[in-house]
Amino acid sequence: MTPEIKFVSMPTEIARAYQAGAPDANGQVPERHISDGDGVPCRHCQQDVAAGEAYLILNHRPFPTPQPYAETGPIFLHADACPRCPETADLPPVFAVRKLFLLKGYNAQDRIVYGTGQLVPPAEINDAAAGILARDDVAYVHARSAYNNCFQCRIERA
Repeated sequence: MTPEIKFVSMPTEIARAYQAGAPDANGQVPERHISDGDGVPCRHCQQDVAAGEAYLILNHRPFPTPQPYAETGPIFLHADACPRCPETADLPPVFAVRKLFLLKGYNAQDRIVYGTGQLVPPAEINDAAAGILARDDVAYVHARSAYNNCFQCRIERA
């Protein structure tokens, strides 16, 4: 039986810390830029940053502690406070305008579960994530950019 799922965006306390200038996973202050409106997906609200709006580029580690499987990578975030995308089974808005995502399962020790990686178009993400989460050895799934491996959000059992 496949489980119900929910999409989980970056926690608000982490987003607000970066927006206030806290150092990123590299120990650097996030860079501030102005969006041209072309493909700058915020990891907190799961919307593209509109043309003319400020955004941050920073290195993010979506894991609780550093370890060999705790990947880091560049992400975008609105420079100013934005509402967090609700935790629901509904595909976040920013996913619909992308072509492909990388899904990977992780175990309870935050290690990649080999054999779970899949390249998936948006229309198939819910079913693919539920299939990965049906495995007993998978605690959660990461959705990442298929082209740049940038973290987009976490997917959990509902």
